[in-house]
Amino acid sequence: MNAKENPTVYGTEDILMSLCNSVTDVLSVATQTQIRYSGMVQRITKTCLKPDIGCFVLFDGGFSGLVVINFSAQAAMELYETYMLSMAMAKEDLATSHTADEVSNVMGELMNQIVGNFTGKVSRELQTHITQNQPKMLVLNKQVMLSVDANLDKPEARRVTFFTARNNIFYLEMAIDRTEFIKLFDFDAQEITDPDALIAQANKGSDAAKPAAQAESSEHDDLLKSLGM
Repeated sequence: MNAKENPTVYGTEDILMSLCNSVTDVLSVATQTQIRYSGMVQRITKTCLKPDIGCFVLFDGGFSGLVVINFSAQAAMELYETYMLSMAMAKEDLATSHTADEVSNVMGELMNQIVGNFTGKVSRELQTHITQNQPKMLVLNKQVMLSVDANLDKPEARRVTFFTARNNIFYLEMAIDRTEFIKLFDFDAQEITDPDALIAQANKGSDAAKPAAQAESSEHDDLLKSLGM
């Protein structure tokens, strides 16, 4: 039976699962710990940035969407510390607060790697192309909820709960245009699962991302000011 007789359809949940797998793959390799996500997904009406560290990235192309990850202070510090220690950094040289610029820079770097991994899979598995902006990290000390709007015609929004190795929790929220990909014919979509390749990607991005992240600190301040914070 060929694809035309029994077409394979990829919808919102399939795209979400691909994104969730990018999160676990990149963070597990970067921190050398086990990151997992819940088998249940929530339907939500909008995506929001929440304390303690919120990060968002917009993408466009074959389909449009928005990805938000909200880290608790405990989850952010665990991921930051384990990642830096895996990079042979001395524990006494690490930042001690989630509000430190270095923590935001590292979390932004990891987010960039996650989105890069995801866009690569979209190209291979869905045979389309999406582009994304530089991930924006915001340290939110106040108990505020910021709504991030994207130009979506018929948005579908989802939230997934993630767990670190120490069972600290963070949340991924995704909003995309309602869309389906229908497989017209069979093709090979080779997945890059080589851990060494992921580690090499993480190490390559480490030095390059820090200057860019530091340069964006003033942009974050401007963004906060524009939001009245």
